[in-house]
Amino acid sequence: MDFLGINGGEFVILAIIAVVVLGPEKLPEYAKKLANLVKEIRRMANGAKEQLREEVGDEVADMDWRKLDPRQYDPRRIIKEALIDEFDDAVNVAKGKPSSVEAAPVRTPVATHTATQAPLGVNESAPFDDEAT
Repeated sequence: MDFLGINGGEFVILAIIAVVVLGPEKLPEYAKKLANLVKEIRRMANGAKEQLREEVGDEVADMDWRKLDPRQYDPRRIIKEALIDEFDDAVNVAKGKPSSVEAAPVRTPVATHTATQAPLGVNESAPFDDEAT
């Protein structure tokens, strides 16, 4: 059992301290108050979940929130996976198999004009467009 970072042994020690501090007369009363508090917190959490489902819809309520946890995005793991993918591509190229980069469709740029330009002369400067930057 690991609740709020408290393991079983620590829980037993806390229970013994509670018995000593509160005494056997008041312990059942405080245990009942604690049980009521836990029930109220559960009721509030269920109410918030139902309100979210009503306001946003079932798609969000059924969403797997663990996928959006930022703690799962470890930069070291992401870089390691990228390097392994590149290594696998290099091994595939060496073996003669197409890599994932080669298998992807190549997009060619669309020509904006059809006029061909002659190469520049020896003392001729390249054209400059003031409005391009």
